[in-house]
Amino acid sequence: MDGSAKPERVVVINDDAVARGGAAAIAVASTKLLRARGVAVTFLTGMGPADPGLEACGAMVSILGGRHLLDRSTGSAITKGLFDPDTKLALTRWIDANDTPETIYHLHNWHKVLSPSVFVPLRRVAGRLMISTHDHFLACPNGAYFHYPRQRACELRPGSLACVATACDRRHYGHKLWRVARHALRHRLFDLTTTPAQIIAVHETMIPLLARGAIDPGRIRVLRNPVTPWRATRVRAENNRDVFFVGRLDGDKGADLLARAAERVGAKLRLVGDGPLAGEIVRDCPNVELLGWRGHDEIADLAATARMVVSPTVSRETFGLVAFEALMSGIPAIVARNSPFAEEIVERELGFACDPHDEHALADAIATLLHDDLLVRRMSRRAFEEARQMAPTPAQWCDGLLALYRERLAPGGDDAPPASIGVGGLG
Repeated sequence: MDGSAKPERVVVINDDAVARGGAAAIAVASTKLLRARGVAVTFLTGMGPADPGLEACGAMVSILGGRHLLDRSTGSAITKGLFDPDTKLALTRWIDANDTPETIYHLHNWHKVLSPSVFVPLRRVAGRLMISTHDHFLACPNGAYFHYPRQRACELRPGSLACVATACDRRHYGHKLWRVARHALRHRLFDLTTTPAQIIAVHETMIPLLARGAIDPGRIRVLRNPVTPWRATRVRAENNRDVFFVGRLDGDKGADLLARAAERVGAKLRLVGDGPLAGEIVRDCPNVELLGWRGHDEIADLAATARMVVSPTVSRETFGLVAFEALMSGIPAIVARNSPFAEEIVERELGFACDPHDEHALADAIATLLHDDLLVRRMSRRAFEEARQMAPTPAQWCDGLLALYRERLAPGGDDAPPASIGVGGLG
């Protein structure tokens, strides 16, 4: 296959096909971008409905017939979450009827609607299979390398006796044991230590964590997620006063910690999102404005008043899209010290990084940006000019995807050396 040729077809597989979460948004975006390049795409989704833009762009959409685990009875969620024979059969039949030697399969999320059962038919096409890691579920039973009850990163080896004995799940220990069983079953059905399938990580910092879960680093490629700024012109952040948070209002995202820190320094905090902590935050912090979930264009309008965006995520992040959407719009960012991009953001002087559990330090960082117009203007200008170097445009990202697909289909593609495709496949 020559360097400019395209796959005959790309089969995108994901739990769902509506861009509500990060994985689905990436899967849907890749489909539309590939179709714009003339690549035939089939989107196999665990459940409907599907984004109407998929069929509008010419993609074929097929629903595998699953249901979200949260929409099932407890017994059904336990059994079908481990192994769903219906979605396995549906995927097997699709491959039987449609597979060709130049068809690429790209699996995204499989653990909320689908199950480890999809790996059984995918074994047959493993040499042409790409698996994107939007989280750490391929390596870690709870998907995050994070001890939720203790609110700290986990350093244990996945599947070890110490791991199994640790009650690290966000729900309860019984749920952790179920996750361990699912992890072991996935490993038995699809051994990532021997498969020719390739893993796509969204940041270089994921590689040692995936390797800790017995994934060969030589099978991992890095392609950072695409970023579209909220605004095409620089936000004059130095003229604004509002502190912004965009995301789910839950404990692992740190929105409650941010609300208390902002209250401490008298900052006006605007929360774009919703979640279980919404009521508690509004009750305890009168300076907070709860805006609910908003679309990209609505956020772009709201961001015109932003002085800073704060992303104090306490769990391990794999990327951190909101911070980049803000930075590329000229809005300084305060991120958690454990963010994959914290070091880059600080070194480029685009914002601050701090321990989100330290409310005093978080409040001090907010206060510094709140009261220093010259610093904010300098950070805003640098962010608008330099943040693009840290993540690709959608077009560059699509270039990177196609490069990875061509690598898979090339003679000897299974033995290709590891690649890191940062911005648009430029190396």
